[in-house]
Amino acid sequence: MNAPHAYVQNAPDQSIRNTPARYNLNATDRHILDAAGLHDPRLRAAYAHCRRLHARHGRTYYLATLLLPPAKRPYVHALYGFARHADEIVDNEPEATRTDHFTHWSAAALAALTTDAPADPATLALRDTVRRWDIPLEHVTAFLASMRADLTVTDYPTFEDLNRYMYGSAAVIGLQMVPLLEPLCPEAHPRAQAMGEAFQLSNFIRDIAEDLARGRVYLPAEDLALYGVTRTDLARTRTNRAVRDLLRHEIDRNRKLYAYAVGGIRMLHPSSRPCVETAHTLYSGILEAVEDADYEILDRRVHVPLPTRLKVALPAYTRARRLRGSPA
Repeated sequence: MNAPHAYVQNAPDQSIRNTPARYNLNATDRHILDAAGLHDPRLRAAYAHCRRLHARHGRTYYLATLLLPPAKRPYVHALYGFARHADEIVDNEPEATRTDHFTHWSAAALAALTTDAPADPATLALRDTVRRWDIPLEHVTAFLASMRADLTVTDYPTFEDLNRYMYGSAAVIGLQMVPLLEPLCPEAHPRAQAMGEAFQLSNFIRDIAEDLARGRVYLPAEDLALYGVTRTDLARTRTNRAVRDLLRHEIDRNRKLYAYAVGGIRMLHPSSRPCVETAHTLYSGILEAVEDADYEILDRRVHVPLPTRLKVALPAYTRARRLRGSPA
């Protein structure tokens, strides 16, 4: 799914009964959990677990989430935490065990989402979130189906094939977010779906080398063939002309998708707009970072510099506070 990697705190099949009720909550945890009216000790522990996953591994997304009203933030952390949990198994579990591990965990998670069965912290928080916000379970099943594909699928012949994968890995994340963002009209849903896909396309472009190291290519094979690019070209440390042309093509497609998706921001409640505007600016900024590096991304991971992130986020945070009439 192209999330950051290398972290497992709780085994995915660990029961929430093994999660301490008296979790070491810090001031940030207490502030947002109290604001959300979340008082059950085990739920608080589960949501705090997800927030820390989010803060540690989804820095751009987490920064944007800070622009939402505090009462909504725990639910975004839950959506991220569950996705991160699944991604960790698929990307970093040893090959000999990851298929069995994912199959067991995903079946247990789906069962827990439809019952009151014990669950790992990420699933417990997600269960509470989908019930409170009436998020369709099919969004979760679609996500898990795309994660399951990562266990065996290593490339995508056409953009249509890739788009079907992205529906589960990215589009449904945008759709899960819509209830929290309070849409003002039905058109907000397809725009949010497109925004999720656009974010992931930016990650695919940036993370070509990282994904190839796992044996995967998330750029359509038909595009590689059009520009005469092979896997060998992508595995080099220097970018040749053909790869540059390919990247220009993918960036152009990505920007066209952003142009459609960004129109959905005005279709959200005003208190949600600074969050999505900031996420859009920072994720689309990945494309500028690729261009600024002269497309030399096969031996490094480009990023939006911290000063740029702060320059975008701090004014947005001020606007967000003003909109909700709150100092927090």
